[in-house]
Amino acid sequence: MEGSQTVRVRFPDGSQVEVPAGTPLAEVARLRGEEGVLAAVVDGQARDLSARVEGDAEVRFLRFEDPEGRQIYWHSSAHLLAQAVKELFPQAKLAIGPPIEDGFYYDIDVGRPLEPEDLQRIEDRMRELAARDQVIERVELPRAEAVRLYQEMGERYKLELLEGIPDERVSFYRQDGFLDMCRGPHIPRTGLIRAIKVLGCSGAYWRGDERREMLQRVYGITFPEPAQLEAYLHRLEEAKRRDHRRLGRELELFSIEDSIGPGLVLWHPRGAVVRRCIEEFLRAELDRRGYQWVYTPHVAREELWERSGHLSWYRDNMFSGIEVEGQRYLVKPMNCPFHVAIYASRTRSYRELPVRLAEFGTVYRYERSGVLHGLLRVRMITQDDAHIFCRPDQIEEEILSLLDLAFSVHRAFGFETYEVMLSVRDPAQAGRYAGAPEVWERAEAALEAALRRHGAPYTRAPGEANFYGPKIDVYFHDALGRKWQLTTVQLDFVLPERFDLTYVGEDNRPHRPVMIHRALLGSLERFLGILIEHHAGAFPLWLAPEQVRVLPVADRHGDYAQQVRDRLREAGLRAEVDLRSEKVAKKIRDAQVNKVPYMLVVGDREEQAGAVAVRHRSRGELGTFPLEEFVVRVLDEVRQRR
Repeated sequence: MEGSQTVRVRFPDGSQVEVPAGTPLAEVARLRGEEGVLAAVVDGQARDLSARVEGDAEVRFLRFEDPEGRQIYWHSSAHLLAQAVKELFPQAKLAIGPPIEDGFYYDIDVGRPLEPEDLQRIEDRMRELAARDQVIERVELPRAEAVRLYQEMGERYKLELLEGIPDERVSFYRQDGFLDMCRGPHIPRTGLIRAIKVLGCSGAYWRGDERREMLQRVYGITFPEPAQLEAYLHRLEEAKRRDHRRLGRELELFSIEDSIGPGLVLWHPRGAVVRRCIEEFLRAELDRRGYQWVYTPHVAREELWERSGHLSWYRDNMFSGIEVEGQRYLVKPMNCPFHVAIYASRTRSYRELPVRLAEFGTVYRYERSGVLHGLLRVRMITQDDAHIFCRPDQIEEEILSLLDLAFSVHRAFGFETYEVMLSVRDPAQAGRYAGAPEVWERAEAALEAALRRHGAPYTRAPGEANFYGPKIDVYFHDALGRKWQLTTVQLDFVLPERFDLTYVGEDNRPHRPVMIHRALLGSLERFLGILIEHHAGAFPLWLAPEQVRVLPVADRHGDYAQQVRDRLREAGLRAEVDLRSEKVAKKIRDAQVNKVPYMLVVGDREEQAGAVAVRHRSRGELGTFPLEEFVVRVLDEVRQRR
């Protein structure tokens, strides 16, 4: 309108437009010719497209391809699921329905367990509701009216949530009469949800408390296009095929027995071989980099955990203690205080820093049984743990060395692509962080400088630092494109202060060292679970628990087969022989199922020539080779970690 106030809207590419004040974001997107827009970030805050631009602003539009856009899309899909449930089961009571990494869920009290046919009905109704292309609109109600509304509806879980919301006005989202309390934002209409799948349901205690009501947690996934859903379901099937729990059992790698306890892992001989190979590889790598190996107890006096702060920060995750001679001992959830004690056992000079202490330390953490998941979430955790005590001026070089080490190690295991997150403090909330601001500034600058020198692209995450120091997290992608946080590098100013750690500087005065916590793999249990799924159980040759299996054609070739096996073992290879009175085809199939990299078939011709007929699990028949030539080739492959 002529004479109306205009505002300036700036975009990430540096362009800008002027529009009348009060213009909806949807109109701004239309003027720009933006397509596929779901929501927007305005001056750092996610907003609905119906929100209006009232002043100069920086705007970034969100699509499904953006992580924030997907979360908004799936949050809106959770509301669609709740609407479908309420239409099909009017007596149902709604709890919460957040987006998750892949899709969403909604916790619902239906009054009975949901059956597979119920889930299909919910999915069908969601499709019907989406096809109506209902407008999704934000409404705000006075708090008292919101309470009255939910009281009338009998939504007791929503009422309980409302008690924790201090706002005088409460936001809701409405679509075709269905109303759900939510901060938002949401997508503009349900018609944007074009591909829908209800994945299943499970029991979930209200607010995660086993003393509260058991609800039905209904999981779903949605996409803008059916082809995206088809691709996702294909990945889901592939993930099931790679499930480390099934493969761990079939390949006899590990087990978790009820008679021993949930979350406590038994490593079987084949799994122990893989774990040993990983440990030996890491030991050799760390030896070359000047680490010193230590061993520490599994328990310590309660006073140690009080001084370290773990008792106050971590009490709920620690196992109950034991009384010994009037002293209370606790099982360790961390290795840090033990390494601190080793550092503090004598006076240290600035000349001997950095001190790098490493340990495959097994710790114990109480995890609720409902969240335990094979090797990925356990109660007995063996960390590839290390703590580096260094001078402040050494931080950058140590971080650079750690990044080189992390990427080198993970490449050896077959992880090539990654994402890096730099977690720093929020300067506006200085009270949340321990240590002087100038120390934080120096530490954050050192981490960032190391990342820049390394050349690794990274995302800066203000406010995500731990209270005791900034950190770098490295997320690696597996064969299915899933993201796993594996390497963590954490600066710590708190423990050196709590334990009064010092070193003697050039000025002959005491100075405070900086402590770096680092784990390359995270934990051996979780890493092995990820590794099994990444390789679908078909480990590379250097990690395979059985590298070669010798298959005699007939019983009369058994002696030669055993001689071949013995020669392979003498060369340092892990070899077995299949002496069963089965046909060779059956023996080959069984070796393939066991994911043995090499199969050596030996019959009359091979025995006479001192040779082996070589078959590879993925490359098939490779031909016949003299035994010694095969040994040389395979040893070279092992050395190259292929």
